[in-house]
Amino acid sequence: QVQLLESGGGSVQAGGSLRLSCAASGYTYSLYCMGWFRQAPGKEREGVAIINSDHSTSYAESVKGRFSISRDNAKNTLYLQMNSLNPEDTAMYYCAADLRSFGKGTLLFSGCAFDYWGQGTQVTVSS
Repeated sequence: QVQLLESGGGSVQAGGSLRLSCAASGYTYSLYCMGWFRQAPGKEREGVAIINSDHSTSYAESVKGRFSISRDNAKNTLYLQMNSLNPEDTAMYYCAADLRSFGKGTLLFSGCAFDYWGQGTQVTVSS
C-alpha cells in the first residue's frame, strides 16, 4: 500500500524558512518522479517542484531561487527547503508520487503525472 506522509509545516514570518519532509512507503521509491504541490483556500492545486529519479529538478516560476527540492533514496524521503517565504506561499502543501497509474485525480506537472498524494501539511506565512 502506497503511503506518503508529510511533516514540517508550520507558521513563520515573512522572510523565514521551513523544510518540509515526505516519508514514502509501499513502492520502490527511487524509481519514480516525486513532487510537491500546494493549494491555497479557494484556489486550485498547483505544482511547486518536481524531482525525477535521476535527481533532475523543475520548479514553478513563483518559487524559483527560493525553494529547493531534494530526495534521499536511502531513506525513501522527499524534502522541500523553502526560503524567503512570503504570505503568498501560505497554503496546504502536498507530497505526490508519479506511479504511472493515471487514475482519477492524476495531475500533470513538468513532465510527471502525479497519481498518489499525501494528506498535506499546512504552511502559514505572516507579514
